[in-house]
Formats: sequence, C-alpha cells, structure tokens
Amino acid sequence: MKKIQAINSPSPHKLNTPLVFTNGEKLYKKLAKTYVAHKKGFFILAPSGSWKTYFIQHQKIKHWLDGDELWQLTGAHPACAWWTMGLDVIHEVDQRSDVITAQAKKLGFWIIGASNFWLKPDAIVIPPWHIQKKYICLREKDHYDGGATSKDYKQVLSHRKEIMQYAKQGVPKFESIDEAAQFLNKKNK
Repeated sequence: MKKIQAINSPSPHKLNTPLVFTNGEKLYKKLAKTYVAHKKGFFILAPSGSWKTYFIQHQKIKHWLDGDELWQLTGAHPACAWWTMGLDVIHEVDQRSDVITAQAKKLGFWIIGASNFWLKPDAIVIPPWHIQKKYICLREKDHYDGGATSKDYKQVLSHRKEIMQYAKQGVPKFESIDEAAQFLNKKNK
C-alpha cells in the first residue's frame, strides 16, 4: 500500500514531544487524492487483531482509511509502542486520536481503528474471541505490522470490554469489519 507522506506534521515523534494544533488542509487534501472523501464521515472502532489492516489493504476502491495511518501522519500517535506504556499514556494518545478522527469525519473520511477515548463511533466490531486470537497469531507469525500479540491477550480482552460499552449506548455491533463497512455504506446512500 502506498503511504502518504506527512506535510508539516510532527510525526514521527517521541512520546514526550510537545504538540500544537496546526493547519492540516494540505495533509487532508493529499489524503483525498488516495482515499474517497464522502459527504458524511464514519468511524468503525475495533480492537487490535480484528483484521482491520487486511480489510483496508484489500479494498478495490479506497473508501476506508486505516486509523493508524491517519493518527501517525497527524502526530496523534507517537513513533513508539505507546499501547504498552500504561493507561495514562494510552488515554493521552487515544484522546489525541479522537480529535483527529472527529476532524477527518467532518471532511468525509471513513476511518477504521482501535484508538478511542470519548468519540462515539458509528459502528463497533467485536469478532468472536477464537477468531480474533487466530488473527493475532497469524499476524504475529506471518506479517507482523504492529499491534497486539499473543502475549497481550489480557489487554485485548480489556479493550473489547471497553468497546462493548458503546453497544449499550446504541452503537451498532458487528462480528467483522466487512459487516460493519457494508452497513455504513448502505447508511451512506
């Protein structure tokens, strides 16, 4: 997959790099040359190991943007394994990610990702646990690209529980990224 280069972006940066808000118009215009910008933006929240990257890389038309790519380009995600650094760090990074996700949605982008603190998603994905474990193991063995590994199952289960809180708020829940994407695509028409 062709990666977009950040323009005037602080990323990649270290965790303790002080951040500022800046005009992101050039970056979002560049993203719109690669990804479809729709009239309405969407956000699918799914835990690590739910096959998000696979789905995004196998799109025929690039409707869906990988949240990790967006968050790294904008500097919301630092260039380190921040998800292993405790809840204070995770919450800080997830809040920064929410600000970026909200902005990208306003511009009509469809985002799939695992970073979330306060922004209500448009759909959530919670695969059956045995399938999610299989995905994590496959990624770990064949093509590790970041995210949870089999040693992180406890953290993944905790994240799944957090995500499920949105189902109690009426957010539609699906077992696969494909199902959630199809649902939101129909909602867009």
